[in-house]
Amino acid sequence: MATVDITEESFQETVEKNDIVIIDFWAEWCGPCKSFAPIYEEVSEDHKDVVFGKVNTEEQQQLGAHFQIRSIPTLMVFREGIILYQEAGMMNPQQLEGLVTKVKELDMEQVRSEVEAQANK
Repeated sequence: MATVDITEESFQETVEKNDIVIIDFWAEWCGPCKSFAPIYEEVSEDHKDVVFGKVNTEEQQQLGAHFQIRSIPTLMVFREGIILYQEAGMMNPQQLEGLVTKVKELDMEQVRSEVEAQANK
């Protein structure tokens, strides 16, 4: 699957209806974003079971504000609707592959238990 553009209107449905969603927050004027785009696209081709979304922070300012995106590119990873990762900065192909692999290997029962424990504190 190639990357998909995500808007404020499609965000929630995309995250809720897909097991793993990786989102690249970017902007047209951002040099590092332009350098990262082909890496992101390439890795997306190897993982047909993962949605690789892109949010243009200039066009989707509400999403950027909601997630407090202060620096781009920023990657955010959701699995089963839970945010597992959010970090600004580029990754090389090996780093991005490693992140995808780790997310796929996670025991989501344990993650949900940890999230629940945090919520009950």
